[in-house]
Amino acid sequence: MSTSLAHRPAAGRPLALRVDITLILSTVIVAGLGVVLVYSATRSKLAAAGINPHYFLTRQAAYVAVGGVFMIVLAALDYRWLEHASAALYVAMILALLAMFTGIGSSALGATRWVQLGPVQVQPSAFATLVLIVTVATFCARRPEGLARNDVLKVLGLAAVPILLVVKQPDLGSGIVMAVVLFVMLVIAGVPNRYLLLLVLLTVTGAFAVVHFKLLKDYQLNRITAVFHVGKNLQSSGYNVGQSVAAIGSGGSWGAGLFHGSQTNLAYVPEQQTDFIFSALGEQLGFVGAAGVLALLGILSWRLLRSAQLARDAFGRLLAAGCFTLVAFSVFENAGMAMGIMPVAGIPLPFLSYGGSATVAFFSAIGIAISVQLRAQR
Repeated sequence: MSTSLAHRPAAGRPLALRVDITLILSTVIVAGLGVVLVYSATRSKLAAAGINPHYFLTRQAAYVAVGGVFMIVLAALDYRWLEHASAALYVAMILALLAMFTGIGSSALGATRWVQLGPVQVQPSAFATLVLIVTVATFCARRPEGLARNDVLKVLGLAAVPILLVVKQPDLGSGIVMAVVLFVMLVIAGVPNRYLLLLVLLTVTGAFAVVHFKLLKDYQLNRITAVFHVGKNLQSSGYNVGQSVAAIGSGGSWGAGLFHGSQTNLAYVPEQQTDFIFSALGEQLGFVGAAGVLALLGILSWRLLRSAQLARDAFGRLLAAGCFTLVAFSVFENAGMAMGIMPVAGIPLPFLSYGGSATVAFFSAIGIAISVQLRAQR
């Protein structure tokens, strides 16, 4: 037996016995803690407004339950069905993103990102990254000899359409995640270094042009550049980050304890249950608790990367690598912006931030990676 196959799951064992328990347990623990943190960050504010303090608690718990179902279903299905469905998924994604500009989408905080389906809102951009992962994986896997220049241009064109539509909503954070996922998948696919270097140069030039010619809205530009002015403009562009850093710092080593902490209970941190949930974690559980949760997310990311290493084919490897990048980069960016060391890009913290579409999307990424790992033998 070759070395590469020696560490693969035994082919004769039932699929249920080859499930990555470490990946599932870390996901469930983090998601469960996320429900508690969302409740702790919202109950006082809702009670003060005369609203049921369990509103966000019950909804987030329901989102986690639905996400768990998606994870189980996608893990049970052979991941290779996604390759056959990639074209249909891509078209559906483009149509859903275009619908945001036809009056169907719901607006909030100056952005049109949601479609109202009965009692729930669905955010197409939250699933766009997953569909992009499937599309790029399919395109690259069907070219085992490698990607030529024309192939690189084609895959960039396929990716540019949804990325631009997402940024136009505007949802700059999701657009950044999609761009990072695309770049990592191209590296995994073996795109020549000269093309990757050219892509990096074009990205840097484009970013400079966007800032120089003020193609972003003022609030977007202020949020991105706030990282260079931490501790300044605390009454304007730096307010959110300043309050988040203060909340994390007040937690000290061990934290104020769950459901305690003035920054959280007095709702000093805006949108704390979504973009800045890490500040609630830092204030209530302190450095030790926050480090422990980041360690769990690190283990989760490591198991996703392990799925890519064990994949039996290029398609599975690219799928799992894309899911790993989606989760790992989201953790890095969200925790970093809450601590004031990364730009504020509106990227949710996987399994911890409040939100149905994002929660289901992250659970779906776990399910896809598990499916890849379950079928990692010849």
